[in-house]
Amino acid sequence: MTQVSTQVTDHGGGVRSIRVPIPNNPLGYTLVYVVDTDTGPVLVDTGWDDPLSWDTLAAGLTACGTSAAEVKGVVITHHHPDHHGLSGRVREASGAWIAMHEADISLVRRTRDNRAERWFTYMTAKLAAAGAPADHVETLRTTQLGTLPSFSPALPDREIVPGELLDLPGRRLRAIWTPGHTPGHVCLHLEETHPAQLPGNGRLFSGDHLLPGITPHIGLYEDPEDTTIADPLGDYLASLERIGRLTPSEVLPAHRHPFPDATTRVQELLTHHDDRLADLRALLTTPLTPWQLAERMEWNRPWPEIPPGSRNIAVSEAEAHVRRLVKLGQAEAVTGSDPVTYVAV
Repeated sequence: MTQVSTQVTDHGGGVRSIRVPIPNNPLGYTLVYVVDTDTGPVLVDTGWDDPLSWDTLAAGLTACGTSAAEVKGVVITHHHPDHHGLSGRVREASGAWIAMHEADISLVRRTRDNRAERWFTYMTAKLAAAGAPADHVETLRTTQLGTLPSFSPALPDREIVPGELLDLPGRRLRAIWTPGHTPGHVCLHLEETHPAQLPGNGRLFSGDHLLPGITPHIGLYEDPEDTTIADPLGDYLASLERIGRLTPSEVLPAHRHPFPDATTRVQELLTHHDDRLADLRALLTTPLTPWQLAERMEWNRPWPEIPPGSRNIAVSEAEAHVRRLVKLGQAEAVTGSDPVTYVAV
């Protein structure tokens, strides 16, 4: 692995990464991968839609010996704005196609079609049902509704089909559906010998599914019109086990840095969630709402220091975990409780 510039790293075998900054975010940057193909460069993810991010991406492409105008395609691991945000600008510059899994395409379409007011109505209803205090719901309504930026992410024009090779001439890049972080998250398996001859099975662009030192958020992405009860944590754990069996030579994640041992990292994450589920089941000896459960869970800082927006994410994660306990037969909703409470069984 050689360093080309402060933002660009050459991973060998026609694969480079660009560190595209994420404004005001502790993650710091998204690793956007540039994959050489017989017809031109293809990107894996694009980074946040921000002038600095765009300038960094453009400069990085120049350092790679190409430009945004020469990009032939964009493969998106999932719909989050630090991955999909600049896709539209890349397409405007080059006419590149944009590919994404159908489940996340539907989320992009919903984002484009719905006004901010409808999203806030849905969010406040979900928070109230989770037991959020009235003052928190009101804070969300009064402080964030008027400041929500207009966001119309680019609509992908190609669907990633799990198990199939992507149309990248001269490369073997196969999509693996790994739901959990989002319903349509995909990892991308580069079925080619590692350029440094490392043992294992090719390389894996892991998006946010498998990260070094970070446990990806598992949340809820539900259609207000759909009453299906999803189990995103169950989906994530099953996806992790599939990736563990793949045994790639190297993991190329979207944040931090590449790493060689996917199997060990998978086992660490499986153990983390097993431990967390056990801790939550112990908390549920007393009936609790998802909000009350989130207040009692361990986070990277005390609950009073977590800002309102991050509390919403924490409650979503708590509910995803309690749904897994219900699915396993280790917890149940208390009949007649409003807002709903859960208790261990």
